[in-house]
This record gives sequence, C-alpha cells and structure tokens, in this order.
Amino acid sequence: MKNSSNEVSAGSAPAQKRSNFSGKLGYVLATAGSAVGLGNIWRFPYLAAKYGGGIFLVIYLILAVTFGYTMMTSEEALGRFTRKSPVGAFARFGHSFGFKFGGWINAVIPMLIVPYYSVIGGWVTKYLVSYFVHSAQSVSGNSYFTSFISNAGSAELWFIVFCAIVVLTILGGVKNGVERVSKIMMPVLVVLAVIVAIYSMTRPGALAGVKYLLIPNMKHFSIMTIVAAMGQMFYSLSIAMGILYTYGSYMKKDVNVETATYQVVAFDSGIAILAGLMVIPAVFSFYGGKPSVLNAGPSLMFITLPKVFATMGLGRVVGVMFFLLVLFAAATSAISLAETSVSTFEDELGWSRARATVMIFVIMIVLGSLSSLGYSLLDSVRILGMQILDFFDFLTNSVMMPIAAMATCLLVIRAAGTKLIEQEVTLSSKFFMRKMYNVVIRFIAPIFLAIILISSILNVFGIVTI
Repeated sequence: MKNSSNEVSAGSAPAQKRSNFSGKLGYVLATAGSAVGLGNIWRFPYLAAKYGGGIFLVIYLILAVTFGYTMMTSEEALGRFTRKSPVGAFARFGHSFGFKFGGWINAVIPMLIVPYYSVIGGWVTKYLVSYFVHSAQSVSGNSYFTSFISNAGSAELWFIVFCAIVVLTILGGVKNGVERVSKIMMPVLVVLAVIVAIYSMTRPGALAGVKYLLIPNMKHFSIMTIVAAMGQMFYSLSIAMGILYTYGSYMKKDVNVETATYQVVAFDSGIAILAGLMVIPAVFSFYGGKPSVLNAGPSLMFITLPKVFATMGLGRVVGVMFFLLVLFAAATSAISLAETSVSTFEDELGWSRARATVMIFVIMIVLGSLSSLGYSLLDSVRILGMQILDFFDFLTNSVMMPIAAMATCLLVIRAAGTKLIEQEVTLSSKFFMRKMYNVVIRFIAPIFLAIILISSILNVFGIVTI
C-alpha cells in the first residue's frame, strides 16, 4: 500500500445515507457488547490463573489502554470516516490487491467466527434452561456435558435456537435491534456478574483466590505472561473482526471517539475482572486452587463450575444467574459479528438488510452445523489434528486476526496516514493520546501482532505452550 495520506482528508469522504447509533451511550453499549463475550467469562479467568494472577492482570490492563486503544481507535476512525464496513473502508484508499485483501480478510473473519461461536452459544442456552428445570446436582456430572454435545439432535437444536436469537435481533436494524438489545442486556449482565462475584468471593477459602487475582506477585511472572495477556487483550476487545469498522461507520460525528473507546476498554476489562472474581475464588474455595482445575479451558465453564454450583446452598439460583449472564455476553458478541457480515453484504452487494440477514443465517447454519456435529456424527474428522470447531477457532483467532490487524496498521501507516486519523478523532475530541497512538501504530503494534501470530502457531504445533 503506497502512502496517499496527502490525497485524502478527513472531510473528503462522500456523505451517504447510513444507519446510526442514537448517540454515545448506544455506541458504547453496543461496542462493549461486542467486546464482552465468552472470552471474558471463561478465557480470561483461566489465563489469569495460569499466568500469574495479579501480575497478568496488570500487564493486561497496560496493554489494553495502549495497544488495544490504538487498534480500536484506528478501526473506529476509519469506519466513521468512510461510512463503510471493512471492505469499503479499505477500498476508499485504493483498489490494488493489497487493499482488497486487507478489507476482505477483516470482513470474512466474522463470517467464520459467528457460526462456531453460535454453537457454543447453543451450549450456554441449553445449560441455562437445564438449571431452570433441573437441580444443580443433575447438571454437574462429568457425563452431562459430553452426552449433550455428542447427541447430534440435541446439540443442533440448541445451536439453531441461539442462531434464531441473533438473526431476529439483526432483522430489527441498528437502533431497534442491535442497540436496543445491548442497552437491555449489558446493564443486566453487569448486575448479574456483580452478584455472582460477591457470592463466589464470600465462600470459605475464597479469599486466597481474590488475593491471587488482584495482588501482583513478580514471582509468578514469565515472558509467557506477556504473550498470553497480549493475546487475550487482542481477542477480547473485538480487534480485527471488522466489527469496529462497521460500528464506527454507524457512529455519529459528534461522538467523542477517544472517550468512547476508553469507556469500552474499561467496560470490557471490568467484566473480565468480575469474571475472574466469579471463577478463581470459587475454584480456590472448592478445589484449593489446583492448577489442573483452573487451567481446564472451556471445560471450566461447562464441567468444573457446575460442580462448584452443585456444592453451594443456592447452587441452582447461582447457576441460573451465571449462565444467563454468559448467554447475554455470548449473544451480544454474536450479534455484533453477524451485524458486521450483514453490513458487508449490504455495502458490497447492494442487498437489503433482510436478504443479507438471510444469507448470514444460512452461513451460520451450514458452517455452524459442521462444528456442532464435530462432537457426534463428524467426531472422527480432524483438521491438523483438531476437531472442526477447534480448527475454525485456530484459523480465525490465531492466523487471520493478527494478519487482519497488521493490514489495518499498514492501511494507517502507508495509505490513510496518521494525520487522517487525528483529524477524524479531533472532530469530537482533543485526542489527548495522539503521541502514544503514533508510536504504537507505527512501531509497537506491528511487533506485538507478529509475536501473537508466531506464538499462536507455535502453540498449536506444541513448540511453545500458551
């Protein structure tokens, strides 16, 4: 991408009729909804527990307000300037292969993520209903989860139920669908997270878990603490999924980009910390903080925590609240992924919202069914030694997203120019972090992205462990 920063100014993008969020609150809650997802609820707690607790948390927060802020601001500003989803945003600065590749990789990622993400959303929906109709003890057995996902009919049914929730929201439009649902779900999610965290922290022996998460201890530090925190921050803030380009294109010109971005970072980080306070103290209380339990990954949410809930006096109530907040987190993230894909079809193919929504629904069902059936009818299928869902997760999160973010860095540095970003941000903000932004986008972000990409690939092949 050649430098064309002198050819494009912040006021030169043509005005286009486009849906908008009602204001900053709508934008912040919708964007926070996209950021707050399953990665916050189960991935953050087990990574924090595995890589040093308090010291992991400190490094994560530093990266979020520097690297995370920089990448988010870039995508939001480019989206608002061009009034386009990622393909159109890249095309605004050129039509060579590099621009097309950068735009389409950002656009395709959510189309690949939302199908398998909805499979996990279906699992969450199933567990929520199970806690409503069954006792906490009956949901806590090891075989409950495995028997469910290995039952093709049941797993597919709950996957489709979750997809329907997402698609019906998208059909409502930006204000009446995406924004309205986010305004309802996000405050409720926060309240539920606080309640469950308080209950978890007040269990006997839980204080040790609270101290481990919140008090930094350099004895627990290693280079992998930085790499893991970097990866978690990258995935948690919806960077390189096309979402921030799309939501930025819905942002009104009077919305303070800088303030809104830090509010999203704060909201997302706050939920991640609350999730840590829900999970880590509970595991310390009931399992003595065993590393093998804390590092269980996805099974932490569907096997370990239900066992913890079964030992609580209000286990069924806590189970309902926990899986309700997880469902809200999963739904808001899936909605943002689907909305980004719908926006791409509308912008690039000229389709109506209804037609674009039907297409993303078909994509969700076709690709998602492969992941859903990957534990039953397609259980014998392996790609690079991984089950189908795990392969889609590896492909998008570990390979495509770092490349997509690198494309954004190159777009800013070599084509749009940092001056354009500054002009777009200062339409509604003083851009206090301009100097930091310039240093990070030019020098630090590319290095971080290369580290994330290389370490993730090496991790899959067992050369390093993350």
